[in-house]
Amino acid sequence: MSNYLSKITKNLTIAIPLVMVAGFLFGMIFNSGFLKGLIIPFTFLMVYPMMVNLNIKKVFEGGDLKAQVLTQAINFGVVPFLSFGAGLIFFKDSPYMALGLLLTGLVPTSGMTISWTGFAKGNLEAAVKMTVIGLTVGSIATPFYVKYLMGATIEIDFFKVMQQIIIIVFLPMIAGFITRQRLVKKYGLKGFKQNIAPKFPPVSTLGVIGIVFIAMALKAKGIASSPQMLLYILIPLTLIYAFNFTLSSIVGKLFLSRGDAIALVYGSVMRNLSIALAIAINAFGKEGSSAALVVAIAYIIQVQSAAWYVKFTDRIFGPVKSRDDDTVPLKGVEAKTEIEESSAPMVKDIKKILFATDFSETARNAVRFACSIGNKYDAQVYAMHVVPDIVDQFSTGAGIDIASHIDKKKRDQFNQKNIESAQKTIQERMRITSQQVQYFSPHCPLSEGRIIVTAGNPVDEIVKTAADGNFDLIIMGTHSRGDLEEIMLGSTASGVIMRSMVPVLVAKRV
Repeated sequence: MSNYLSKITKNLTIAIPLVMVAGFLFGMIFNSGFLKGLIIPFTFLMVYPMMVNLNIKKVFEGGDLKAQVLTQAINFGVVPFLSFGAGLIFFKDSPYMALGLLLTGLVPTSGMTISWTGFAKGNLEAAVKMTVIGLTVGSIATPFYVKYLMGATIEIDFFKVMQQIIIIVFLPMIAGFITRQRLVKKYGLKGFKQNIAPKFPPVSTLGVIGIVFIAMALKAKGIASSPQMLLYILIPLTLIYAFNFTLSSIVGKLFLSRGDAIALVYGSVMRNLSIALAIAINAFGKEGSSAALVVAIAYIIQVQSAAWYVKFTDRIFGPVKSRDDDTVPLKGVEAKTEIEESSAPMVKDIKKILFATDFSETARNAVRFACSIGNKYDAQVYAMHVVPDIVDQFSTGAGIDIASHIDKKKRDQFNQKNIESAQKTIQERMRITSQQVQYFSPHCPLSEGRIIVTAGNPVDEIVKTAADGNFDLIIMGTHSRGDLEEIMLGSTASGVIMRSMVPVLVAKRV
């Protein structure tokens, strides 16, 4: 099941249109009124999985004030007037359709603000705050905007708005917090984050596609009743959302970090169309049906554009960094928060060690540490050696770039002989080392099944292997003398220390 959900999550730009069509057809064929009862459970399902991965303590910390201020400035200082202006241009003879555009731009944030921020790996804590602030301020400000801009008086049931905040934010947050605490207690913080946490965001996809299906089914007959207006309504809505995405992306990129910028985008673009629809229907009677039609069609643009934006997030803001979340806090309050939250021991649990060897005397010294620590923590020890890339060496010697013209498969063929030779050398050394270790310990953590030999730059290959293989520790040797060969090896150790996100233990030659 999780595999299917992961595939759907990665292909939301295809899945959402299909679900929209399915919901529309269902609403046209069947009486879909009963689906209203499923809105709350699917909303909960949409937000709850993201809350499991939320560090609630950070929601109540500062640090994202700039993101909050910029988001609400766009929400209440730009988007409503943009929607009002579009209404004057496109619906100057249809005031209630112009009202529909205004309502679409008035009430910011919904449960999808949180879920889409999570999909895009943005700052989930900031998104939660944006949702609460946006719904609260929007519910208070909307009557004044409508009265001032449209000359109409409306009433908003503030109790229902607060009820939505509780359902969208606080109930999933409490449930997510309890789930997180129990899972961390059972698996440890590291086990939870590496093995359990990644399984939750795809579950949110069920909630998203469920809400999309229900929304389209409930609004199908209203949309079908005015097919000639569909395209005409889509044009201003598309322009509004395109402008909103563009503006928030530029502001986020100029002034905020990646995580905060993504939260700002979804905190300003995702409008609460459910509240807007309720206002249109309940406050304006029969005339409100035209406004409701505009809001209903906004669902098509909003959800589909949100899905596409996820695909382009990395291009706009760059890929997510391994420390761009709460997994490895670095200083001050963040570090304290993570330590307090964790039920894991203060000493790091070492289960996987990468022993990098160049077959030198210092490597023989380093292997003693690898075996000793491996035994101490009952850890797996992998031995790694990097052979020179023949193509790179020849390119350097010839003074021309040959490497870029040869594909990886061909380069591997050139290096295969050296790789096989290195593998045999490691196997023989492991055999000898194992015999020596077993004089002092019941078993040797080295194994012939744990040999890694690659070709290329030693620093690049060691750092990449350690990161991709989820290693807990790198152990390698370095020299204390100053001849050229030993300086080069020392530079490899230094390069790994500087670039590796995995801790490095260097055994110095004595």
